[in-house]
Amino acid sequence: MTATLLTGPALEPVSLDDVKAHLRVDHDDDDALLNAAIVAARLHVESATRRVLIEQGWRIHLDRWPRKRVLRIPVAPLIAVDAIRVRDAEGGATVIEADDYVVDAASVPGRLVLGAAAPSPPRAVNAIEIDVTAGYGPTTLDVPSPLRHAVMMLVAHWYEHRGAVGHDLAGETPPLGFAALIAPYRILSL
Repeated sequence: MTATLLTGPALEPVSLDDVKAHLRVDHDDDDALLNAAIVAARLHVESATRRVLIEQGWRIHLDRWPRKRVLRIPVAPLIAVDAIRVRDAEGGATVIEADDYVVDAASVPGRLVLGAAAPSPPRAVNAIEIDVTAGYGPTTLDVPSPLRHAVMMLVAHWYEHRGAVGHDLAGETPPLGFAALIAPYRILSL
C-alpha cells in the first residue's frame, strides 16, 4: 500500500504572525526562515503523530483488496473517501459506487469496508486507487491546540538553535514538553 499526496494543505496550522508573536520578533528580516520552519515543523509533527493536520487530498494505491475487504486508511484523521477506482490491464478505470462500500471516519485510523459488488483487480500492481480527504479540517482552528503549540515550539526551538552546533547539539533535540504535547495524538503501529 502506498499513499501519495495529491493536494497539500491550503495553509499552515499556525500563521507567521502567531509564530512571530510567540517568538517576540517584531521585524520582517527572518520571515522566509520562519515560514520554512513552520512548514518543516508541521511535517515533523505529522510524521511523529502519523496524522495530517490541515485538510489534504491523498491517493492510496493497492495491488489487491484485503482478505476480509476491510481496509485501514493509512492517512489520518480521515474526513472522507472521495473516489475508488479499479484499473484494468489496459489502464481503464471502473469506478466503485458509494453504495458498494461503507466509510468509518470515526475510527483512527479510518476504515473502508467494501461490499461484495466491488470488483477484484485484474492487474497485479497498483490496480486500486482510493482518493481520500484527511486532516482535522480546512482551518487552523480545526487543529487541536496541543498540536498547533507543538508546531510553534519546534519553530521557536529551531529559530533559537540554528543547526547542530556546540557540544550539546541542542538543535537536534526536540524541546522539553514536545513529546508530551503530541503523545495523545500519536498513532502507534503494531
